[in-house]
Amino acid sequence: MMTGVENVEVVVAHRQRATLRVGDVFLKIDGNQAYTDVEVAAMERVPIPTPQVLWRKPPVLALAALPGKALGRLGEPSDASPAAWAAAGAAARKLHEQPLPPWPGRSAGQFAAELETECAWLIGNGVLPADLVTRNRRIAEAALRPWTPAFIHGDFQITHVFVDGDELTGVIDWSEASRGDALFDLATLTLGHEERLDDLLAGYGADADRDVIRAWWSLRSLLAIRWLTEHGFDPSAPGCEIDVLRARM
Repeated sequence: MMTGVENVEVVVAHRQRATLRVGDVFLKIDGNQAYTDVEVAAMERVPIPTPQVLWRKPPVLALAALPGKALGRLGEPSDASPAAWAAAGAAARKLHEQPLPPWPGRSAGQFAAELETECAWLIGNGVLPADLVTRNRRIAEAALRPWTPAFIHGDFQITHVFVDGDELTGVIDWSEASRGDALFDLATLTLGHEERLDDLLAGYGADADRDVIRAWWSLRSLLAIRWLTEHGFDPSAPGCEIDVLRARM
């Protein structure tokens, strides 16, 4: 029971789900309980810190807040130390070396089909110049190669990784965890923060293919723009997805 709480903070809210913070408790409300099933199952399997599940009463999942703060925010410089970024890389390596989860993820073929659809939409609706879309689509295709499946977070963005000083305190939002390309996670975390890629790989390992990570930056940005726009987010904000695409020009 939460007593003495005066404020309710809306962390994120859109048509699919909402997350509220009440004191030191996060309440996640999801209309599709399959995502919550994945989140809970993934957190039980991974070897890195995750929020404590306090209770679950569908459609609500209550999680304890993690100590520390997010590694950063998209569109803003990250003030986290190089060691904190390296700690995030080391955590990603531990995750990717875990046994695969029993549920599947998206294949390269599925990503290719989505890329075809979203690029046609971006050009056909005049959302972005055709040359910008075409250039980034060519870059993105390098990510669509055969990969060895790994246990991935699936939405390993900068606001989902928490640190306290140089130490990683946990990773949140596991609803998209699945089998997939390990480099997708690394690209998601460094999207819009490519200057921190060296710090991340210092903890993850230098064997990661940087060209494929760059390809995922383009692919993820191209796929995200329509969804972000339709759910009340602004992919054209400074440092966000459209700037990521422009940087490839």
